[in-house]
Amino acid sequence: MGDSVIPQPPVSLDRSASFFVAGHRGLVGSAIWRKLEAAGFDRLIGRSSSELDLRDRAAVSAFFAETKPRYVVLAAAKVGGILANSTYPVDFLSENLRIQVNVLDSALEHGVERLLFLGSSCIYPKLAPQPIKEEYLLTGHLEPTNDAYAIAKIAGILQIQAVRRQYGLPWISAMPTNLYGPGDNFSPQGSHVLPALIRRFDEARGSGAESVTNWGTGSPRREFLHVDDMASACLHLLENYDGSDQVNVGTGEDSTIREIAEIVADEVGYDGRIEWDTTKPDGTPRKLLDVTKLRQSGWEPTIGLRDGIASTVHWYREHVNTVRT
Repeated sequence: MGDSVIPQPPVSLDRSASFFVAGHRGLVGSAIWRKLEAAGFDRLIGRSSSELDLRDRAAVSAFFAETKPRYVVLAAAKVGGILANSTYPVDFLSENLRIQVNVLDSALEHGVERLLFLGSSCIYPKLAPQPIKEEYLLTGHLEPTNDAYAIAKIAGILQIQAVRRQYGLPWISAMPTNLYGPGDNFSPQGSHVLPALIRRFDEARGSGAESVTNWGTGSPRREFLHVDDMASACLHLLENYDGSDQVNVGTGEDSTIREIAEIVADEVGYDGRIEWDTTKPDGTPRKLLDVTKLRQSGWEPTIGLRDGIASTVHWYREHVNTVRT
């Protein structure tokens, strides 16, 4: 499926063009908005979910008719952790499908020239070989705890490919690895592993706790990409890639959860004991994306893991009373 070489887009993006960032207040969307502003785009369009419900087809169509964006990044999605995905699979499937179909159909109807659809690395089979190549899509069974969300994202990739085949538009898809950074979800129930560790160790430092206990053995390996690097990669792909295959976005490197915990403890200034509850599950032993296609297009990450964690700790402390819970 897809291209054997890295095709180039027909033109670079016009900084004065209207540009809709769907989901501009989320972790990824807000980082893309910051990147586009810094790159000189001066007609950015954003709507909060209270201003525009992307699940409402008529409202989305009216919005596109009114604003007529030339470019679109679709970063809006209903997201959640394992518990939420397992408990509400209907919501994750239905809402994400509606968001995607409404935005993509309206973008097609109103002549959007360049569009980037953002998915997730959970689209790949649960037992995919490591590192995970783009070509492994649809070659095996999905992880059951988030298969509904994954199917919705796979449908988005296929719709982008269908638009390319039927209408010849240079629309593309990108699949990020685990993201972190400013604007992340630090809630005890809804956060992913890195923000959860930051909150846990910072609260332990504040309370003077003698030890912090984390789930599992600490041995699983995970790849983390700072969300500002993700935003940089998105703009790069929009200007340097035009292919039907989705593109993996990551660092191509991973660390053990134990190594991550030690970096977080160091950066928050926690000097107590780090313990592991080995009666709790570890999850998948390894999940690493193959980023050869992205590197061949000319992009490399610039934010190292320790520096990224340090800046995220600083952001968390500045926003601890207003972070998402």
